[in-house]
Amino acid sequence: MPAVTYPDQTRFALRDGVTCLTTPAGAVLLNPPRNEKLTGLAAGQLQALKTLNRGPATVSEMTAAAGGDDVAGLMDRLADGGWLAVTVRDGGRDLYTIRPFGRPAPRPTTPVPWSATLSKFAVLHRDSRGFVLEHPRAWCDLRIHDLRLLALLDGLGAAEVNVPIAVKSQFTEDLHWCGFLVRDEDAEDREFSTRSWSLPDLWFHRRSTLGERVVTWEHFGPTKWAKGQFPQPPARKPNYPGEPIALPTPDLAAKRLEDPPLTAVLEDRVSTRAFDDENPITLGQLAELLYRTARTRSTRSETEGEELVSRPYPSGGGVYELELYPVVRNVAGLEPGMYHYDSFDHALRPVAAANSPEVSRLLKSTSATLADGADPQVLLIMAARSGRVMWTYEQVAYSAMLKHVGVLMQTIYLAATAMGLGACAQGFGDTAAFATAAGVDELEECSVGSMIIGSPATH
Repeated sequence: MPAVTYPDQTRFALRDGVTCLTTPAGAVLLNPPRNEKLTGLAAGQLQALKTLNRGPATVSEMTAAAGGDDVAGLMDRLADGGWLAVTVRDGGRDLYTIRPFGRPAPRPTTPVPWSATLSKFAVLHRDSRGFVLEHPRAWCDLRIHDLRLLALLDGLGAAEVNVPIAVKSQFTEDLHWCGFLVRDEDAEDREFSTRSWSLPDLWFHRRSTLGERVVTWEHFGPTKWAKGQFPQPPARKPNYPGEPIALPTPDLAAKRLEDPPLTAVLEDRVSTRAFDDENPITLGQLAELLYRTARTRSTRSETEGEELVSRPYPSGGGVYELELYPVVRNVAGLEPGMYHYDSFDHALRPVAAANSPEVSRLLKSTSATLADGADPQVLLIMAARSGRVMWTYEQVAYSAMLKHVGVLMQTIYLAATAMGLGACAQGFGDTAAFATAAGVDELEECSVGSMIIGSPATH
């Protein structure tokens, strides 16, 4: 990596999570799972490392601690390994900090072109420490301390921004080096690989997986971060008002003998897009499908108020956040409308009337899925009470919910096939209409999947 000259005020620090252990024989940089041994260090270089280990320091401060030993070579070595966070300063104030989480890219050898612009994948957001610029393919984050720099992001080198020209140039060069800039606004549309990915998709992929950005389980996965701070959301959703509709319970012992074998069900499963409205699905069939796929079989309480659940499909940590809402248009023996499936009592609870605008919107959302834009007999909406998952999991909560939707969809597909029913999963849904119809706060319960269920057409 070519050396770069930062202003004398620039402060350097070991990046977050790194510990430096010094001995007379050398030093070891610790940041599991990647560690690095530094051997052949002079006594003054060890003193410089000790200074750095105590907190941010300038090159002058480390040079003084080194007593004449080479500091520049040591700094280059640390920078090349991605061990240093760099805070650029001007006039005694922090401007921005480059915080690596991987090995830096080589410094560009050509100047930033005038046409350079922010990548479409760059994300600027605020956290508890201020504003941070991130990119799912970058090797670092860039934390912005001086809010004047935010204006530079909208038209790099903006003349009206009151910072020195040298600062503007350095900021632009660092944005380019860190991977936040592309050479022109069309650069990411010329290649299929970058044009095909949207910002939400790529960012979601990167943030919900392990990699250079996430190398430990400290704030990733089933950390139960909320334990001791917030009560776990209960496994059972509060009942909707209104008289519940008790559902018949199928004889599972008989089903074990009567059902086609698993191989036949797997091979016969298809997505059904045409249904027989003259002979619709019955209330008994809908009840059997719900019981076989989504009933609550048991609950158990863990220590300190944790409540876990068992249902026929798998769910990470036993939290089971998914709720089913049948939106009924044509079911023999059941009035049209939107219902909530009470998986604990095996009952349907009325939620919204069939003639409500939101229910109509939900049914119409299936027109692109069914043949000739037909209306469904039953639209089965899967909603996530997100707090059940988010109480336990960090960063991967929404990813886990979508995985749960997938296994529930397959469970419903297979049970429907065994029963001779038709089913078709949807790749989208009207989340706003669901929240209004169900009377829920989307941050507490949101629609995350849906399937169309009914009696298949025979032709």
